[in-house]
Amino acid sequence: MYRISFKMVRSLIFCTPFIYLFSCTASRQYNPNKKYSPQQLQQDYTLLRNILEEKHPSLYWYSSPEKMNNIFDLGYKAIEDSMTELQFGWKVLAPLTAAIHCGHTSFKMSNQWNKFIKNRSIPSFPLLLKVWKDSMMVVDNRNKKDSTIRRGSFIKSINGVASSDLVNIIFDYMVEDGFAENVKYIRLSTAFPFFHRNVFGLYKNYSVVYSDSAGNTSTAVVPYFAQSEDTVQEIKNEIFFRKRTRSERLDDLRSLKVDSNYALMTINSFSKAHLNKFFKHSFRLLRREKVSNLVIDIRTNGGGDINKSALLTKFIRKTPFKVADSVYAVSKKLSPFSRYISNSFFTNLGLFLFTKRHADGKYHFGYWERHTFMPKRRNGFNGKVYVLTNGLTFSASTLFCNAVKGQPNILLVGEETGGGWYGNSGILIPDITLPNTHLRVRLPFFRLIQFDHINEKGRGVFPDVYVPPNWRDILNNVDTKMNVVQQLIHNR
Repeated sequence: MYRISFKMVRSLIFCTPFIYLFSCTASRQYNPNKKYSPQQLQQDYTLLRNILEEKHPSLYWYSSPEKMNNIFDLGYKAIEDSMTELQFGWKVLAPLTAAIHCGHTSFKMSNQWNKFIKNRSIPSFPLLLKVWKDSMMVVDNRNKKDSTIRRGSFIKSINGVASSDLVNIIFDYMVEDGFAENVKYIRLSTAFPFFHRNVFGLYKNYSVVYSDSAGNTSTAVVPYFAQSEDTVQEIKNEIFFRKRTRSERLDDLRSLKVDSNYALMTINSFSKAHLNKFFKHSFRLLRREKVSNLVIDIRTNGGGDINKSALLTKFIRKTPFKVADSVYAVSKKLSPFSRYISNSFFTNLGLFLFTKRHADGKYHFGYWERHTFMPKRRNGFNGKVYVLTNGLTFSASTLFCNAVKGQPNILLVGEETGGGWYGNSGILIPDITLPNTHLRVRLPFFRLIQFDHINEKGRGVFPDVYVPPNWRDILNNVDTKMNVVQQLIHNR
């Protein structure tokens, strides 16, 4: 059950030392310590509520109107005093957007904030952690001279808050599709200091209870981590002088490596990267090389263009398929809120040209509901396919998983996807920019119900072969899921 406490929000807003982060770093152009009056914050919040209630297609998908009304009201009441942009975003907007249970509805800091914070050093909790289910393991200590808590230790509590409670509290500030929490565990693992700082605040010292690999429990007081100005400057210089080639940038998004036993295709995004050309050349090569085993790694694929996702499906699926059972918006235009929503002209134009009101009162995107995709014949892959998934497999990559799951020559290996199996909201996702704080909130405009989906709402696509995290493999930098696939190929 989703946990949200605006009482806790109110208690944290003014007792955590956020301002300490920027006491001497405000720029002339932008002041992160600027506080907005309760009236300004309430104006922004009311505008956001009105837009979400009128335009969001899935506001009540996982919560009843009564429950969402209560959540909106509690958020409004939490605005009791002036707040900075950071405080308002994390203490009010983050819990609100998380309560919607839509992975594409999240808040973002203002553009001015992002420019201000770029390449700046911000103090934070020093330990990097891998978090999953009931475990929280140290994978690195950013304070390199501090060897008190070693890599491989398991955290029991931080500042008196048990590890399980830490996860539950932070999860209340993170978005997800339905209740597929696997994506939260991975995002928390990649940025635990970031989330801990923004939810609990910054402290000069942290009291940490931990256990070693033998199960011995100890307590240590560790200082926060802060990069020196020299280190920050070195990083800036490295970023400035190390210009990566176009080929390197493309390889970050997609790549193909052919081994003696299998080929590994990594697709980290279904956006950009000239994927049409890449897929065409790759599958032609696989045919010429007579590759019989293909591994497709989409573990960090957050989605993108549905057409690109469908194109990859066409190369490995043997039968015709559809992407969506239904795709619809609850409104045909952005007005009267167009001035607050990005790309409003083109969004309104697209809604006018491509949607049509049906008997259910919704505005349906007929193309995705009607179109049937045909498999590739010439360079279609005829061997065995293994698709690697985890919680970061999201949005369009989840559509790909749904379309290929159950095919005779295809196995999904790994963990439950973060994107909803039943469906999700997206396709058009403009930003709402609030007029006073300039904080932004993503607004998915269409609800998509997957074709041939499962009936259970709120979960991701389940793998055919489940491979959970293995703490020993994590410490040894071993790719557990890839090892399982290699064993499957060997056994075959």
